[in-house]
Amino acid sequence: MKLNELRDNDGAAKKQKRVARGPGSGKGKTAGRGIKGQKSRSGVALGGYEGGQMPLYRRLPKRGFNKPNKLHYSVVNLGLIQKFIEAGKLDIKAEITEDALVAAGLTAIKRDGIRILAKGEIKSAVKLSVTGASASAVEAIKAAGGSITVKADAAE
Repeated sequence: MKLNELRDNDGAAKKQKRVARGPGSGKGKTAGRGIKGQKSRSGVALGGYEGGQMPLYRRLPKRGFNKPNKLHYSVVNLGLIQKFIEAGKLDIKAEITEDALVAAGLTAIKRDGIRILAKGEIKSAVKLSVTGASASAVEAIKAAGGSITVKADAAE
């Protein structure tokens, strides 16, 4: 095979239909939009409009409840903490706070706090201070010889 013999498989690249380019194209004059009406005009966004009939999204009942003061936590897994310790980005001699986790790059932002989850395995004895943690994450940290301080106001 030579460089000049390279080409797409048959049917892989379809030629673009050039609309409104004269009668010979088969899509001249109205460009396949029909004659008159809202859809033949430019700048039409029909979205959920149903010709004046009440749209489906307004006919169906709303369900559920969105809590206005819900807390949003950044999630960090134990396996990721261990990976960052091994890479030397986290110091296990000092207490690892939420600010230290953000500074190391484990999470981009703190939001309403950081919550530790038990995905992965932790081998190092770490001292953590975070807003929240799952019960299995607390057990895993204590089993590795570490300690964790969970802030009281984030109790669920």
